[in-house]
Amino acid sequence: MNTALNAARRARELVEATDGRVADLLVVGLGVTGAGVALDAASRGLDVVAIDAHDLAFGTSRWSSKLAHGGLRYLASGQVGIAHESAVERGILMTRTAPHLVRAMPWVVPHFAGGSRRDRAATFAGFLAGDALRAAARTPRAVLPRPRRLGRTETLAFASGVQDHGLTGAALGWDGQLVDDARLVVAIARTAAGHGARVLTRVRAVSATGDGARVRDELTGSEHDIPARAVVNATGVWADSLAPDIRLRPSRGTHLVVRSAALGSMNCIVNAPVPGHFGRFVFSLPQLDGTTYIGLTDEPAAPPVPDVPQSSEQEVALLLDTINTALRRPLSRADVIGTYAGLRPLLSAEGSTADLSRKHAVLTGSSGMITVVGGKLTTYRRMAQDAVDAAVRRSSLTAGPCVTAKTALVGADPAGPVNGELPDRLVRRYGAEAAEVLSADPARNLPIGDTVPTTPAELDFALSHEGALDVDDLLDRRTRVGLVPADRALAEPVAAEALSAVRSEG
Repeated sequence: MNTALNAARRARELVEATDGRVADLLVVGLGVTGAGVALDAASRGLDVVAIDAHDLAFGTSRWSSKLAHGGLRYLASGQVGIAHESAVERGILMTRTAPHLVRAMPWVVPHFAGGSRRDRAATFAGFLAGDALRAAARTPRAVLPRPRRLGRTETLAFASGVQDHGLTGAALGWDGQLVDDARLVVAIARTAAGHGARVLTRVRAVSATGDGARVRDELTGSEHDIPARAVVNATGVWADSLAPDIRLRPSRGTHLVVRSAALGSMNCIVNAPVPGHFGRFVFSLPQLDGTTYIGLTDEPAAPPVPDVPQSSEQEVALLLDTINTALRRPLSRADVIGTYAGLRPLLSAEGSTADLSRKHAVLTGSSGMITVVGGKLTTYRRMAQDAVDAAVRRSSLTAGPCVTAKTALVGADPAGPVNGELPDRLVRRYGAEAAEVLSADPARNLPIGDTVPTTPAELDFALSHEGALDVDDLLDRRTRVGLVPADRALAEPVAAEALSAVRSEG
């Protein structure tokens, strides 16, 4: 099974996709949902072409909190079905499809003297309810430990940077954390390619119907037709550009990026309540690369939809002010070394965007094109299954049953653990492929810089196996170096050199 994506494969398969043959399914959009649709369909035996105007994980899928949520928030708002679905899909990710990319992360909610007993009781009751969801989803206790209460000393052992003045203890829960959301998308897309899907980035759908699309190769400007028996629009916040009948109401979620050392290098998620909004929190999310993300806001996003959303200074101030209530050393604006914002593709409805349902919808337009929208990153697989089911029914496609709940993604080695002599960071990011990433040249296995643990060998692998085509792909999506402008400047010459070497070989 050839899962390698690269420039040569793209060129070859673009010719195949546009030579007049009729695909069973054309997928437009290669975020987590579109990549999931491509994998679901290809693993059922369908002939699949999947395209994106930019790159894998270019849109919302790379701007998440990097969490595989168990659905606790939905349970609190009475959305029991969505909560259970989230818990089931989290368990599938952690135990079957991507255990190398998702790990259990402790979640600490500190308690302070003078705080509300009602809020403390509600927080712990929430964690217990989340554990009940885990049990209902049949996720093993060994994967997600039991929630419990912590005393003051144990709280500081978990989260050394928490405000110790007035600290009385904490509630401890557990959830799943992705090593990186964009890496999950790349793994899904590569697995789809291994099942025969033609995965084509830099191919824009100029127009689309239920029978195919007019597309433009963004690298050459040439236009082509891709006929298909069914078409799925999985373009997220841009879905209404291809399906004008869809009404979206995007909301913006902003995160800050700080050095983990500024928070005391806490290896857990720490919550701080948003004043005046019961049940809403700002939280810190430690990352492998020595940074911590702090998020997140939920603000209505006015049209037009930008390619790359921007954070507002008001959101930055809100996040800092809120998280600082839980920290021993308050963060300042100078500690913020980067920001990012993503747009959630919510279906339009009354009320605030924070209250809109995250339930996904699969809609068939007047032309027969199927649009899948809404949902959450954690539930991408179920969204994809529903979209492919709809395409199979509408176009009477001959397809097998959905098998993605048991289909391991590239890097998830079902045979057993990875060689323990490999660097832990590589194993966490690449799983069973970690050894393939290492270069025969020892110098290419060294970090690019003191604040950039990414190695030149990882950039080489992104070009040869992960479909990266330019410096932006390398730094902004295959790695997340680009989230910190200073780190990006340090890495750009190395990325350019890796790209030049590949092009000269070609």
